[in-house]
Amino acid sequence: MIGAPRTRTRGPSAEIAAAVDAMRAAAPLVHGATGSVTRALVADGLLAAGARPMLTESEQEAPTLVTVADALLVNLGSLSGDGMAGLLPTARAAVEHGVPWVLDPTAVGLAPVRTPLAHELLALGPTVLRGNASEVITLAGGTGRGRGADSTLGPDAAAEAARALARSSGCVVAVSGPVDLVTDGRQVVRIASGSPRLTKVTGTGCLLGALTAAHLPGVAPFVAAVAATALLTVASDRVGPMGPGSFKVALVDALDAVTGDEVAAEVDLSWT
Repeated sequence: MIGAPRTRTRGPSAEIAAAVDAMRAAAPLVHGATGSVTRALVADGLLAAGARPMLTESEQEAPTLVTVADALLVNLGSLSGDGMAGLLPTARAAVEHGVPWVLDPTAVGLAPVRTPLAHELLALGPTVLRGNASEVITLAGGTGRGRGADSTLGPDAAAEAARALARSSGCVVAVSGPVDLVTDGRQVVRIASGSPRLTKVTGTGCLLGALTAAHLPGVAPFVAAVAATALLTVASDRVGPMGPGSFKVALVDALDAVTGDEVAAEVDLSWT
């Protein structure tokens, strides 16, 4: 099991490879309730990685459609009035039908609408919470110095908050940043792979949330979060230096090309 005490390592992990391969074999249908700004990248990235996207957030349709999905992403990105109305009913429907789901509380903190909404969603019990350090600290009850979707804090600043939030909410917490951190409240994995260009393209965090959701049907939530992060970061490392626009296209290509064994062999991670 991922989580045995080890030192920093760079090498193959059978669990990561198996998780990526299982996701691709299953081709899960991922219902993405996510903002309009990032839908194209989320859909293209999911398809390239081997999953199938279904992106809608309307109150009239989303709570019904999620019942046939294999997993759900609830993202508070470019929050619209229609989206705000549909997110809670959709999450409730997912819980009622046993659909695993990811909460991505984008830009919570000072925002007067999305912050209380994120707390309501968290109370429903997401399978995985994925955010930056500021967002995680905010939901844990602290003051996370965020600026919109950006964080002025690194993942390690949120390590204790992430552990506490995982224990209190019963979900896996994944904190994104230069070194990503994943915890279930007991074990912690840090993933140092990933191109700095990921921060130059709008929607890569939303895509990571969607990829995490895609892995949930086949493996334990902790392994799913680690495998999804490994997949995206290794794919980004393979792209190489180029401008943000070209990088976005090449990232989708890399998600299609990289194998589960290659992800496991190339990811740079440590766990405690």
